[in-house]
Amino acid sequence: MPVILATDVLVWLLVLAAAGYGLYCRRQPHLAAAWQRVFRSPAAMASSVALVFFLGVALLDSLHYRPALDTRPGEQKAYGTEVRSVLDLPLADLRGNTEKTYSAPLAMVSYAKEQVELPNGKMGREFPRLRFGGSHLKDASEWAGDVTRRVLAGFAASVLLFIMAALVIRRLGKRRPEIPWNAALAAVGGLLFVTGPAVALSLCYHVLGTDKVGQDVLYLALKSVRTSVVIGTLTTIVLLPVGIALGIMAGYFRGWVDDVIQYVYTTLNSIPGVLLIAASVLMVQVYVDTHPDLFQTAAQRADFRLLMLCIIMGLTSWTGLTRVLRGETLKLSQLEYVQAAHAFGVRQPRILARHILPNVAHIVIITLALDFSGFVLAEAVLSYIGVGVDPSTNSFGTIINAARLEMSREPVVWWTLATAFTFMFVLVLAANLFADAARDGFDPRVRV
Repeated sequence: MPVILATDVLVWLLVLAAAGYGLYCRRQPHLAAAWQRVFRSPAAMASSVALVFFLGVALLDSLHYRPALDTRPGEQKAYGTEVRSVLDLPLADLRGNTEKTYSAPLAMVSYAKEQVELPNGKMGREFPRLRFGGSHLKDASEWAGDVTRRVLAGFAASVLLFIMAALVIRRLGKRRPEIPWNAALAAVGGLLFVTGPAVALSLCYHVLGTDKVGQDVLYLALKSVRTSVVIGTLTTIVLLPVGIALGIMAGYFRGWVDDVIQYVYTTLNSIPGVLLIAASVLMVQVYVDTHPDLFQTAAQRADFRLLMLCIIMGLTSWTGLTRVLRGETLKLSQLEYVQAAHAFGVRQPRILARHILPNVAHIVIITLALDFSGFVLAEAVLSYIGVGVDPSTNSFGTIINAARLEMSREPVVWWTLATAFTFMFVLVLAANLFADAARDGFDPRVRV
């Protein structure tokens, strides 16, 4: 049975809006030229590949459903209470093959000793075999050869896919030779040569190990991508209307309007952001706890908290954009074409829509790209201190929070923290590289 979550709807609406914006840019020469300058950057092409991968994972994880339960013939069809996503279908083995507790990456035995019966009939403490990882092997002597064969098979599949991608990109390069397709091909190759062996190994091993309750860490990391993408995009979309409207109004109307808006964002900036967000999230949590009848499943309750977190972060993070747009609007309002519009009696709403807003669009696009990575990191920090997403929601912050105590045990469980750090590093680095290219393509001062 399909399950429609609020964030799912918003994510897919954003995808449709982005597609519509792309069609609009094709009809506007100045916007098309700006985006062409963006994608002439090798860094932008390489980072786009990584961002498309993360976006694809997030979109697959944004189609939710409740699986049907096994029923006898003639009985009414029933559905489980657990909410799954389309992403869970290809990751069914990673999701279902859990262990008792920690296990190291590619291990075939547990990371902690247990009381087991020895071959001689006595009891002793040994590292027990895993239920799934390496269960097809007879003993440890076969492990190295099996891993090598699977890695080579994964590389072989990656090579075939890379050749197919190279042929497609070569054909695109003939149509648009000005775009650095080689950078995109290099990024595709790097992605394939990582995912190919990982997929081959995940069929019989836990590639990145398991956590305290035996869940596959690779599965948790992939499920956390959606949370980061949702927070990075929805929070930015929330702050844009407020930041754009107040920034342009303050710079254009000046006077008491400018004074009031400056007073508001100066006061808001004087409050520590983490404390303000924490207080708001705790109030939302109280509302959720006192109104359990509003949510049919735990997933809907967690999704509501995720959506409110995006709104709270957006409504407390618009001050920087407002300050920048205010300064830019102050400059634009004194230019000749704006003064000429005033002289001809053009109404102020039309001046704002036709002359001011289009000329600050580059700042909005740059802010949209830069703030994305900032909100991804902010979610990790908030979840680490316990005021972020719901504990049942997979996110990099909850993984890091769980890894906090694991780093103090002996032996150290390092792979959960390393996995979250690696995924976040790649996502934030790709977003920042694309933001730099967007700034160079849209900001006229950089081009000069």
